[in-house]
Amino acid sequence: MSHNLNTLVELNGYTFRLDGGYWVKFEAYVVNITEHIPHGISYSLTLHDRNNRRIVGFDNAHGYSSKSRRKKFGCRKVTWDHKHNCETVVNYDFESPEQLMVDFWEEVGKVV
Repeated sequence: MSHNLNTLVELNGYTFRLDGGYWVKFEAYVVNITEHIPHGISYSLTLHDRNNRRIVGFDNAHGYSSKSRRKKFGCRKVTWDHKHNCETVVNYDFESPEQLMVDFWEEVGKVV
């Protein structure tokens, strides 16, 4: 495992309290590579408000319906990586564990 993957996996199960009653939760572990999880990491990084409502989330725990899951030249993207912004779900292009953390904390910074 790479250093960045180790760091993400070591955060599995951790919950961190933030200012204003917000909190984040990390779930991440190594899984077998599949069509839907080609990078071999199952993850869910979430930001919640003081009422325990999920505000932001990055995960690949399930499929979702989106017309934007098509790549150039008409190829269908089959990975489950996506981002939740309250009730909206959009595609997330997973690049690396490190970039996932950067993107997650950037979204948290927009809220908190």
